[in-house]
Amino acid sequence: MTSTELLEYCLAKPGAEQTQNNQRGANQIKVADVMFAMLCECNGREAISLKTSAELADELRAKHSCIIPGDHLNKAHWNTIYLDGELPNSQLYYLVDSSYQLVVSSLPESARHGLSG
Repeated sequence: MTSTELLEYCLAKPGAEQTQNNQRGANQIKVADVMFAMLCECNGREAISLKTSAELADELRAKHSCIIPGDHLNKAHWNTIYLDGELPNSQLYYLVDSSYQLVVSSLPESARHGLSG
């Protein structure tokens, strides 16, 4: 899976918008101005950082060598996933969906109301 394909998938989510983090050269994908994904280069490799529960973050890191604690993010709730690793595309899509839902569920009701899907 390429970073372009993942970016398109993320931006297809209701309310998703892309911003640039010029300091890191990263594409941040946000919903209601809250980041749920960040595409970047990490250790010279294409990667995506996604939000998750602390329990799932630890479990994923233990199972997959291509998943590391969030690069430059809260390591308890963010994982960085190398796109050239062994993680199947279906699991990447699932983790993007989970990150998006986690962020949407934490938004105020007024912000969630404007989203559909």
